[in-house]
Amino acid sequence: MKMPPASNGKTMTLFMACVLLATLGCNRSRSQTAADHPAPEADKSSGVSWSFDDVPVGELPAGWRIEATNRKGPLATWQVVEDAGAPSGDRVLALTATNHSSGGTFNLCWTDSISFLDGEIQVRFKAVTGNEDQGGGVIWRAQDKQNYYIARFNPLENNFRLYYVRDGARKTLADARITLQAGRWHTLKIVQHGDRFAGYLDGKKVLEGKDSLFVKPGGVGLWTKADAVTSFDNFSVTPAQR
Repeated sequence: MKMPPASNGKTMTLFMACVLLATLGCNRSRSQTAADHPAPEADKSSGVSWSFDDVPVGELPAGWRIEATNRKGPLATWQVVEDAGAPSGDRVLALTATNHSSGGTFNLCWTDSISFLDGEIQVRFKAVTGNEDQGGGVIWRAQDKQNYYIARFNPLENNFRLYYVRDGARKTLADARITLQAGRWHTLKIVQHGDRFAGYLDGKKVLEGKDSLFVKPGGVGLWTKADAVTSFDNFSVTPAQR
């Protein structure tokens, strides 16, 4: 930028004023741009999702924790691992070792950093191993580790079921017979509105029903039972628009 002659005081004053106005205008433009395009996590009203690709291997997503319902023995090991066959990216969240032999233990990895009442929950899952149980699913409206709704698929039993767990006791709310191949990625989705729910596998509605036990919003997460070792990817929560 060429400076005006220093001897011309009026010209210099006018020049500096123009520079100041240009700077203020630039800063204002940047401020408006930031306001028009907030960070992706700034507004979760439209939903939140985890691909797990930005989580370091061996760790959990921020705000998630490992717990168990009817715990007997050590907690299971949940962690982000590399998987070249992942539906997206190359990392998934997986239960890699149950660390116990309790058939009545439900292995949880969940978060209450968001509060879910109505809407949709979806996840990709792959049943890896398990002699007593296989597969797994999602939990929602979770009040704590002993109270929540759960939908899961078990390839050993060829069924898709939805339960509530109250004070650690599980009750079946809906049951459907369906065969899906273990060792492959499948999509599980739950749609909840008020006391009504519907469950989908690979895009097809498989079961539906109603229950009014848990009417308050709660946390969400992932679930397996007993010795079921399972991988999960692309977990998303989309609240109903009110």
